[in-house]
Amino acid sequence: MITSLQNPRVKQIRALQDRARTRRKEGKIVLEGVRLIGDAIAQGHMPDFIFHTPDAESVLPAGRFEAEPVSAEVMRHISDTQQPQGIIGVFAMPHHALPPSPQRVLILDAIRDPGNMGTILRAAAAAGTEAILMSPDCVDTFNPKVLRAGMGAHFRVALAVQDWTDIAAYCAGIAVYVAASAGDLRYDQVDWTGRWALLIGGEAQGAGQQAQSLAQAQVYIPMHAATESINAAMAASVILFEAQRQRLTQP
Repeated sequence: MITSLQNPRVKQIRALQDRARTRRKEGKIVLEGVRLIGDAIAQGHMPDFIFHTPDAESVLPAGRFEAEPVSAEVMRHISDTQQPQGIIGVFAMPHHALPPSPQRVLILDAIRDPGNMGTILRAAAAAGTEAILMSPDCVDTFNPKVLRAGMGAHFRVALAVQDWTDIAAYCAGIAVYVAASAGDLRYDQVDWTGRWALLIGGEAQGAGQQAQSLAQAQVYIPMHAATESINAAMAASVILFEAQRQRLTQP
């Protein structure tokens, strides 16, 4: 059993949890919990190694991988949660090539809250989004909180951080809509059965000027009771699932 906080692998996990630069340099991420680790393995992504507390050994996912027991103190030290689940794995950072002719694209501009980002990725994957493009000022996609909130979306959807020139080039020929509380087109009046890109702006300021310049129309979600807005994750979910509804019910 590993009991030392100075163990090289313990230090590696802590560094990967804390620093985006380390994640990018090593091309590694840390996943916590039986469900998230098991989902990654089920998608064909095998861990470099797994640490677990003795009481979590019985719930280790099936598969051929290195698993080592650690003390409760070590698990608390390397976990990014207040209540560790007793199982942590180091995985290669997933990479999926962007589809060359996408039908359904999500563009995120300045989404900085990790919980919102992960929830958006999870909803986008569930709604059949093919590619998700993020502006450079979004929160790190592989932030531990984003990974937990994403619930495996990172292993299901092509993700890319791009500047606005590359985003514009990728979405050339696609109808681009930006979500805006003061939009001029109701979200369920858009024809989402063709090729499209949906742009969701940041929690505080919404979509920036460069993002706005890509859009052909602003779409809005009608609200009652003098509600000014809903958060980015909720707005993305509402619109993406309307797009899926149209796609699934078209003749």
